[in-house]
Amino acid sequence: MQTTINRINQFGKKRIPFLFIIDFDMEKPIVLPLNEIDSDEILYSVNGISNINGNNPECAKEIEFKASPVSKERYLTAFNHVQKHIRHGDSFLLNLTMPSKIETNLNLKEIFACSKAKYKLLVKDQFVVFSPEIFIKTIGRKISSFPMKGTMDAALPDAEQKLLNSEKELAEHYTIVDLIRNDLSMVAKNVKVDRFRFIDKLKTNRGGLLQMSSEISGELPENYHEIIGEILIKMLPAGSISGAPKKKTIEIIREAEQYKRGYYTGIFGIFDGENIDSGVMIRYIEQKPDGLIYKSGGGITAKSNVDEEYQELIDKIYIPL
Repeated sequence: MQTTINRINQFGKKRIPFLFIIDFDMEKPIVLPLNEIDSDEILYSVNGISNINGNNPECAKEIEFKASPVSKERYLTAFNHVQKHIRHGDSFLLNLTMPSKIETNLNLKEIFACSKAKYKLLVKDQFVVFSPEIFIKTIGRKISSFPMKGTMDAALPDAEQKLLNSEKELAEHYTIVDLIRNDLSMVAKNVKVDRFRFIDKLKTNRGGLLQMSSEISGELPENYHEIIGEILIKMLPAGSISGAPKKKTIEIIREAEQYKRGYYTGIFGIFDGENIDSGVMIRYIEQKPDGLIYKSGGGITAKSNVDEEYQELIDKIYIPL
């Protein structure tokens, strides 16, 4: 990993625009100057910065999409394992995820074309991600993070109020905001919460979803371009897709999930020569030899209900349109 950190620092110091893709376990990081990226191999779109250049296929008019979620039995076993550790005080918030099979008439490149998201990435024959969640952004020396915790079906009566009033969602959101404040404090000073619990509505192929986020910011050192590698790695894995306390929670995640996340719940983003813009790799479809896998999940706390959490995992299996 030190080689990757040094490479990122070198690009930052020289103000060379680059793309970074870092997997959950930080085992297979990809760092490429933007002018060296082969658009036949990697397509990206980061808040308007992209390399599509006419290489994007037309979006299919009709989308066929069928999900076969992971079994309730497998999920229950993992959920109970997590709750045991929460009762013992080993974790206060844990992001539990699972892989589910999907069938669609779109290939990965077509999914990239059809999906609408702030952060989109396609790695040929491997995976596509269309994420709504910001990891970190910088404007000058200001660094901001926008942890996303809390999801609800927008079609439910009074959905927004139910989301805002949920004790479970509130406890989960307080925990993640505190965790991200701590993470930012490792790389910045004067860290503060700028906005607490705002709601975004997403349109998907399965209907609308509400997502709750907060905004936290801090001030980077003057030479931060020279240490972008350290800044990123110190904050990984992202708090919103791991939990608190982070180190022990990651151990429990591996015990409970019993599968490799790979690039799912890692991060990717762009350094444009001055600023960083990056997203968390959620809403993720992976190509396997026997078909497509959609990885999804949600935060578990002591107040979590297994039926509601299992439903949230299912609700997050979608393509944003």
